[in-house]
Amino acid sequence: MLWLKAFHIIFVVTWFAGLFYLPRLFVYAAQHPEAELQPVFRTMQRKLLGITHVGGALAVGFGLALILLAPSVYLAMGWLHAKLALVAVLIGYHVWCARLVAAFREGRNRHSHVWYRWFNEAPALLLVAIVLLAILKPF
Repeated sequence: MLWLKAFHIIFVVTWFAGLFYLPRLFVYAAQHPEAELQPVFRTMQRKLLGITHVGGALAVGFGLALILLAPSVYLAMGWLHAKLALVAVLIGYHVWCARLVAAFREGRNRHSHVWYRWFNEAPALLLVAIVLLAILKPF
């Protein structure tokens, strides 16, 4: 069980690293629309998105494995339901990031660098809430 927890945390860190930096790449790409820079940003976005997909999939996989070890125990905990709801929101944010990468790739970005700066705050808020739930177990 400790190995599963360790790998879950490792891949949560990987996932969040991607979700923190990918929107920064959106900020830079929106701030510098010069045609010669866009291929560089698109390559960076694509590669980082791939790493983020791996981190997210493994974080979710190891997290589900932990639940499956004792489903009746874990699923009776209210804090875990709240955490899983926030993880679902995080997955939605991840999917949104993937769609934004596609929009940049296809040359149809519709947002300003300021919008992306605000968009970049969401994973930080989710991280704080998820960690507090996991550590404090308030329900």
